[in-house]
Amino acid sequence: MKYHQIDRDLYVKNRAKFTAQMKPNSVAVFNSNDIYPVSADSTLPFAQHRDILYLSGVDQEESILLLFPDAPYEHLKEILFLKETNEHIAIWEGEKLTKERAFEVSGIKSVIWLQDFHKTLKEVMAYAETIYINTNEHYRAVIETETREARFIKWWKENYPAHKVEKSNHILQRLRSVKESEELDLIQKACDITEKGFRRVLQFVKPNVMEYEIEAEFAHEFLRNRSKGFAYTPIIASGNNANVLHYIENNQQCKAGDLILLDVGAEYANYSSDMTRMVPVSGRFTDRQKAVYNAVLNVKNEATKMLVPGTLWKQYHVEVGKIMTSELLGLGLIDKADVQNENPDWPAYKKYFMHGTSHHMGLDTHDYGLLHEPMQANMVFTVEPGIYIPKEGFGIRLEDDMVIQEKGAAFNLMRNIPIEIEEIESIMNS
Repeated sequence: MKYHQIDRDLYVKNRAKFTAQMKPNSVAVFNSNDIYPVSADSTLPFAQHRDILYLSGVDQEESILLLFPDAPYEHLKEILFLKETNEHIAIWEGEKLTKERAFEVSGIKSVIWLQDFHKTLKEVMAYAETIYINTNEHYRAVIETETREARFIKWWKENYPAHKVEKSNHILQRLRSVKESEELDLIQKACDITEKGFRRVLQFVKPNVMEYEIEAEFAHEFLRNRSKGFAYTPIIASGNNANVLHYIENNQQCKAGDLILLDVGAEYANYSSDMTRMVPVSGRFTDRQKAVYNAVLNVKNEATKMLVPGTLWKQYHVEVGKIMTSELLGLGLIDKADVQNENPDWPAYKKYFMHGTSHHMGLDTHDYGLLHEPMQANMVFTVEPGIYIPKEGFGIRLEDDMVIQEKGAAFNLMRNIPIEIEEIESIMNS
């Protein structure tokens, strides 16, 4: 891995939190992701399943974690199953985890080669009454590919139909949404790498540059700072492209006078950052661009004040909508009649701001979190309002990553990334 080794105490704590919520005499199983084929002998880069990573720190394919806190024998309470490494694999693919190295990474003493998984599971299931299966129930998930986890669940149901079933996801949604201090440090590192990329881009942008050239500048800076690259597919959207919310082609020329929307974030140790900034191609914002920019910035600042323990996500977005409505009235984009006659299910402001303001962030860019439950300290949320005006040829979105505090204002992990108009213009024209 490119990143520095993470203290295994984090994973020891994470497992303890999970097992504390398991029912008596139950076992939980977590599988790694597959390596997905492209064609011929080509594959996509491996990305570990975030749940087994969260609980073990193992960032390797063909790995399984088994947790059985009430096991009658100590060596069955926590088990890592890994593909057995050998000299041939080391030569062709590079070093894989040995049993000793797996303990250093995870803190799990019982490491068994994967070829003995079924034999060990058979013994475990003879003692256990319940199994926790790990399904993906994220509210944004659209799953069309059968995962390694899904194949295991199908196999398990056929071979152990008499056991009770519980789901891991409900526990993980809560646990993963509240970050440990070590996790906050890793997200901060990802944000710091994103800052370096953005400052590099501010010196690089000029009229006629291509969007993909800007993407390349970010990639260069991310990789040279121990990141694997982008936490998500980057959006480099100049001019009217910014009005396409998930524009990812990044293949157009940036023209003088236009703005560029940069929705980009580095990952670090599989933790995400998620930033959006606006850059004027010519180094200066026009008066109209400034007015809209400052309106979005004000909405972001006001929304951030509401990120405190106890806030309900749904009501939070209602209140943000009221602030955005006021800003759009001031910009002349809507009038009082639009507001008076609005559809409550699609308020007038939605014409120019049609997406949500915040989402959980962590190991996934759109991270786990139960949105019907109140916000808590050490949850990380994005704040990303926007105003999109196709008729005027530009859209503006601004986004920071915030940590909710026990008391006081949320802590901005992107506090050092330029966002004020004056600072952006100053750097671009220095």
